[in-house]
Amino acid sequence: MKKITVLVSLFAMLPMSLASCVSPYDTAVQILPGHIKKIYIKPVINNTHQVGLETKFTQEVMSEVLMDGRLSLANDEAEADGVLTVTIRRYILQPLIYDANNDPEQCKLLIIASASLIDKESDVTLWTEPSLEGVQIYRCIKREQSDVGMYDGTTDEDNARDIVLEKMTRNIVRRVIKGFGSVTSMSEKKIPAE
Repeated sequence: MKKITVLVSLFAMLPMSLASCVSPYDTAVQILPGHIKKIYIKPVINNTHQVGLETKFTQEVMSEVLMDGRLSLANDEAEADGVLTVTIRRYILQPLIYDANNDPEQCKLLIIASASLIDKESDVTLWTEPSLEGVQIYRCIKREQSDVGMYDGTTDEDNARDIVLEKMTRNIVRRVIKGFGSVTSMSEKKIPAE
């Protein structure tokens, strides 16, 4: 009889203990307003010394929006419901491991960009991510010949840059469509000085 009383008491307390685990404070989900169907992607601004990075980044973002399919692209700001602005702020290439000849063997590529989305109807900035980052660690040996023959013209840095831009592009488009909390910037205090 004692066992049954204990079990009944435990089951009676269960709803109260479960209710205490649920927080009454939920953050509001900030998603793309329903009236934004067409966005204009401004040409990416490149504040680094890497020539052509802005063109490739702009094309990547446009392609990702088209592949997602939930938004269409506007040809200019006048016909857009929203305007996306992206600025590449830093391009940092850092050797991590050196070989016996003091040549870099492993490198880290870090690209930092800022992005913002403006609602054209209300002329309000919906969100700003000041420090989106993309990082890739790779082998940074210089190849005179590839394993299958002559050097193919690409470098490990080129491949790492493509990977970083692809990751950052997905994050930016995810931020546009899924809203607040889907992507976060790194702390401004952590950005390495140039």
